[in-house]
Amino acid sequence: MDYEKTAADVLAALGGKDNVLSNMACMTRLRVKLADITKVDQDALKAVEGVLNVGGEGDRLEIVFGPGVVNKVLDCFSALTGIKAGDVESVDLDSVKQTAADNKAAQKQRHDKPVQRFLKKIGNIFVPLLPGIIAAGLINGITNVINVSTSNAFATQWWYACITTMGWALFLYLPILVGINACKEWGGSGVLGAMAGALSISNVAMPLLKKTADGVAAVALPFAVPTPAFDATSGSIAITFSTTYNPAAGGLLGALICGIFFAFLEKRFHKIMPNMLDTFLTPLCTVIVGAIAAVLVLQPAGAFLTQGIFFVLQFVYGTLGLVGGYILSATFLPLVSVGLHQALTPIHAMLNDPNGPTQGINYLLPILMMAGGGQVGAGFALFFKTKNKKAKKYISESLPVGILGIGEPLMYAVTLPLGKPFVTACLGAGVGGVLASLFHLGTVSQGVSGLFGLLIVVPGTQVYYVIAMLAAYAAGFVLTWFFGVDEDRINDVFGE
Repeated sequence: MDYEKTAADVLAALGGKDNVLSNMACMTRLRVKLADITKVDQDALKAVEGVLNVGGEGDRLEIVFGPGVVNKVLDCFSALTGIKAGDVESVDLDSVKQTAADNKAAQKQRHDKPVQRFLKKIGNIFVPLLPGIIAAGLINGITNVINVSTSNAFATQWWYACITTMGWALFLYLPILVGINACKEWGGSGVLGAMAGALSISNVAMPLLKKTADGVAAVALPFAVPTPAFDATSGSIAITFSTTYNPAAGGLLGALICGIFFAFLEKRFHKIMPNMLDTFLTPLCTVIVGAIAAVLVLQPAGAFLTQGIFFVLQFVYGTLGLVGGYILSATFLPLVSVGLHQALTPIHAMLNDPNGPTQGINYLLPILMMAGGGQVGAGFALFFKTKNKKAKKYISESLPVGILGIGEPLMYAVTLPLGKPFVTACLGAGVGGVLASLFHLGTVSQGVSGLFGLLIVVPGTQVYYVIAMLAAYAAGFVLTWFFGVDEDRINDVFGE
């Protein structure tokens, strides 16, 4: 593939350089923010070599490429737009503001889905953090195995201490990164978001964030605030009232809420502050008002949400058991199909936190990973049963990477357009979810799936993971073979 030509063709279909405000890569997708979505030629975009599907919401498009391809295309695309990956174009921005404003009403009417837009923003906060979360999770998992097997023989080695520190440091300071991205995503200054996120971190050098030797917060509050605590054994939440501040209670969700609130305050202060005082007083007032609100209200709210999520997961995973495993696996592909699976990233991050209730073991992710297995099984059934040569070509190119855990090509190019195979793939995936729940499979990190999932499952459970994934393959294959292959539909989609 000529990546430069592909990038140029994509840019032309998007309406040219002036219509692109930002560009970044997400696994297999080129994510682009546009000034005017109406300038996009959807048909031309889908016809570009290498483009498997086009999705997105509002002024953001997600252009699906094969694994590895998107990064090469992004390099060329970024060179053409002059915008670094992840940056927002500021040059000549005024020239497109009016066009964007003219289309705002029409776009709001066409994509008036508040929940979906909100979840997209949550995904935008955590997606850039995935490389660090993946690396830190793997480091923690590997070092735990080494510590147990060697009785901490390497604990005093500088190089081992360096690697171990990287694993723990990411999760320790992750609230700061979440605060930065949350504040920026809602239109505020990233550095103020970092200050908001810092309120979720314990630090003995900071007056509010330090704890006493027995682990109790050292600073008293003017009144008692509720502090929920989740009991993983009983699956219940106990609420106590404390007059001391616990910086870790709100966790990542506390940092997320505070980052959003700081952005809200900053924008409001910008509006009411005199121009000559704006530079100085807006950030000062934002931090002071925001910090007080965070300590007294927002952090406790984050604690309630965090513990509530653990309670719901315990109910689905523990109380519903195998039924819950089936439901979670069977309904995950529809989330992926519209890009909303990224909204689960903060939950995965909390579950992989070594200091969390699950001690860093994520029991949700293996269940969701079975969704890819159901789709691979459906792909094999289509490949062997259909007589359409073009469909076979698409499937043969998508199956290998699907097995490795990258399911977008198979889903967007094959199962989703055909309809029935997408449904049978979902139903088949549920069988793998049942076994993943039955085997109590867990992961020490996130970011990979399929065959690569063997790298992140808890050591010693790889065989059970393979069994569950093969069951998802088999169920997806059987259900698709008998109920999901419609040759007329295949010919309509791919041509005879």
